[in-house]
Amino acid sequence: MKKPYYIDYRQVPFEGHAHRYLCAECKVETTTINGQLSGHLATCAYRLALEKAGYESSGACQTPASLDADDVD
Repeated sequence: MKKPYYIDYRQVPFEGHAHRYLCAECKVETTTINGQLSGHLATCAYRLALEKAGYESSGACQTPASLDADDVD
Protein backbone atom coordinates (compact mmCIF):
# COMPACT_ATOMS: atom_id res chain seq x y z
CA MET A 1 0.00 0.00 0.00
CA LYS A 2 1.06 3.58 -0.47
CA LYS A 3 -0.36 6.92 0.66
CA PRO A 4 0.25 10.15 -1.24
CA TYR A 5 1.59 11.75 1.98
CA TYR A 6 2.43 10.48 5.44
CA ILE A 7 1.48 13.36 7.72
CA ASP A 8 -0.42 11.65 10.53
CA TYR A 9 2.57 11.27 12.87
CA ARG A 10 2.94 12.99 16.24
CA GLN A 11 4.92 16.22 16.08
CA VAL A 12 6.66 18.24 18.75
CA PRO A 13 7.72 21.90 18.50
CA PHE A 14 11.32 22.69 17.65
CA GLU A 15 12.58 24.42 20.78
CA GLY A 16 12.95 28.16 20.38
CA HIS A 17 11.08 28.35 17.06
CA ALA A 18 7.42 29.13 16.54
CA HIS A 19 6.85 27.35 13.22
CA ARG A 20 9.30 24.42 13.16
CA TYR A 21 8.36 20.90 14.21
CA LEU A 22 9.99 17.50 14.65
CA CYS A 23 8.66 13.96 14.50
CA ALA A 24 8.03 13.00 18.13
CA GLU A 25 9.55 9.56 17.55
CA CYS A 26 12.72 10.07 15.49
CA LYS A 27 13.26 13.82 16.01
CA VAL A 28 13.69 14.52 12.28
CA GLU A 29 12.42 17.94 11.21
CA THR A 30 9.11 17.91 9.34
CA THR A 31 10.61 19.83 6.41
CA THR A 32 13.15 17.03 6.00
CA ILE A 33 10.42 14.36 6.22
CA ASN A 34 8.43 16.26 3.57
CA GLY A 35 5.41 13.95 3.80
CA GLN A 36 7.41 10.85 2.84
CA LEU A 37 7.63 7.70 4.93
CA SER A 38 11.26 7.40 3.87
CA GLY A 39 11.87 10.83 5.43
CA HIS A 40 11.72 9.25 8.89
CA LEU A 41 14.73 7.42 10.27
CA ALA A 42 14.77 3.66 9.64
CA THR A 43 14.47 3.17 13.42
CA CYS A 44 11.45 5.47 13.83
CA ALA A 45 8.53 3.77 15.59
CA TYR A 46 6.03 5.51 13.27
CA ARG A 47 7.84 4.31 10.14
CA LEU A 48 8.31 0.78 11.50
CA ALA A 49 4.61 0.50 12.41
CA LEU A 50 3.46 1.57 8.95
CA GLU A 51 5.96 -0.68 7.17
CA LYS A 52 4.76 -3.59 9.33
CA ALA A 53 1.17 -2.73 8.33
CA GLY A 54 2.17 -3.03 4.66
CA TYR A 55 2.89 0.55 3.66
CA GLU A 56 5.81 1.13 1.32
CA SER A 57 8.85 3.21 2.06
CA SER A 58 11.06 4.35 -0.77
CA GLY A 59 14.63 4.68 0.42
CA ALA A 60 16.36 6.03 3.48
CA CYS A 61 16.08 9.27 5.40
CA GLN A 62 17.75 12.16 3.64
CA THR A 63 20.36 14.28 5.35
CA PRO A 64 18.60 16.31 8.06
CA ALA A 65 18.15 20.01 7.39
CA SER A 66 20.55 22.37 9.12
CA LEU A 67 19.32 23.08 12.61
CA ASP A 68 20.36 26.71 12.37
CA ALA A 69 18.92 27.46 8.93
CA ASP A 70 16.16 29.66 10.33
CA ASP A 71 17.40 31.35 13.47
CA VAL A 72 14.65 33.97 13.49
CA ASP A 73 10.94 33.28 13.10
